[in-house]
Amino acid sequence: MKELLLYIAQNLVDNPDDVTVTERDAGSETVFELRVNSSDVGKVIGRQGRIAKEIRALMRSVAQRQGKRISVDIMD
Repeated sequence: MKELLLYIAQNLVDNPDDVTVTERDAGSETVFELRVNSSDVGKVIGRQGRIAKEIRALMRSVAQRQGKRISVDIMD
């Protein structure tokens, strides 16, 4: 799932080499921390957070099929 998030983010931004995804466990859920270049943060978040919301929904859907719980944090 880390690879899926990385793939999505790299295709949204102008600087795909600066995209990193860190995975950490937080109790019963896995948290993915997405970091992008500071000039690309707006492209990942989108207007009124629409793109970020859709990325999170897609990732949650994939996780549910695998019986897991995840969340996606977009870091500055």
